[in-house]
Amino acid sequence: MEKDQGKEKRREKESAIRVQKGADQPSGINDEAVKKYRKFRKKTRSPEEYFEGIRQGNTMILSQAITLVESSLPVHQEFAARLVELCLPHSGHSIRTGITGIPGVGKSTFIETLGLGILEQDHRLAVLAIDPSSERSGGSILGDKTRMEQLSVHPRSFIRPSPSAGSLGGVARKTRETIILCEAAGFDTIFIETVGVGQSETMVHSMVDFFLLLMLAGAGDELQGIKRGIMEMADMIAITKADGNNRDRAEIARREYENALHLFPVPPSGWLPRVVTCSAFKPDTVMQIWDQVNEYVSLTRENGYFDFRRTEQARYWMHEFIREQLNNRFYHHPVIREKMEELERQVRSKQITSFQAARILMELYEQLEKKK
Repeated sequence: MEKDQGKEKRREKESAIRVQKGADQPSGINDEAVKKYRKFRKKTRSPEEYFEGIRQGNTMILSQAITLVESSLPVHQEFAARLVELCLPHSGHSIRTGITGIPGVGKSTFIETLGLGILEQDHRLAVLAIDPSSERSGGSILGDKTRMEQLSVHPRSFIRPSPSAGSLGGVARKTRETIILCEAAGFDTIFIETVGVGQSETMVHSMVDFFLLLMLAGAGDELQGIKRGIMEMADMIAITKADGNNRDRAEIARREYENALHLFPVPPSGWLPRVVTCSAFKPDTVMQIWDQVNEYVSLTRENGYFDFRRTEQARYWMHEFIREQLNNRFYHHPVIREKMEELERQVRSKQITSFQAARILMELYEQLEKKK
């Protein structure tokens, strides 16, 4: 028996196949991060505590607060309303710039180049990148943050991709409130990047100071239908990717757009919209655009249009909030929801028309409101 055991041990030593004990692998969970999260979660349960964190520039708390603002749950909406109310006196000091353009024009690359240049001037930048929403999950499907690698890790920048959730012009429903939170957190420059797929950009235009339209050279006449309405709102048009062999085409496009802008009436701001060319490979051409944005802000502040526009925007969003609240009350009323299901079945079976069904629901809602 002892001889057999000895032979077995010798065979193990002589074998070419040996299993070495590996090193202990580190845990996939960051214990320190978990402790910080638990501490943060316990500390920030009230709007006042969120507000304090936002004012201190804590981007983790800011992100959590924006998530609550974007939530459609009634309890979160009440919470968010109080938080926005606290932040409102500390907002309004930033330059708000809307950036739009067709897919492929290079919005993310342009924003990263411009953003890094602005951060070198000791500004704090927040980028609200409005992504198209997934029809299935409702979440963002592009993830612009992943395409702004340098900007996303800069200590004085904050990038927030938000799903458009079907909002007109690709603007997230709560972007207006998000701007207020970012300004309260100390960001003095805010970019709002829209989807730019041809829908009306009225909503983004109604919440920014400067509206920048990015275009490609040689896009073709097939895009005229979406350019007209947006061009009328643009304070500047920038022809992107004006480098290499594309430089001459970009210059031709610049002249064509410049001629087209002369057909539009002079804006009430007194600023004549300009057309420029730029390339992300030439940061100086991108930063020249920012110089002109500052020129626009100086001009409109001097002639009073800047403050007038901010006041008009506040009035516009008052009416938008009323519409949203009425819409929520109507669709979340239990009696209306029950009746709506019944009428939807009748509309599908062609027993009544959609207009008749809508009239019945509106009359029912008026009766319910009178009983209160």
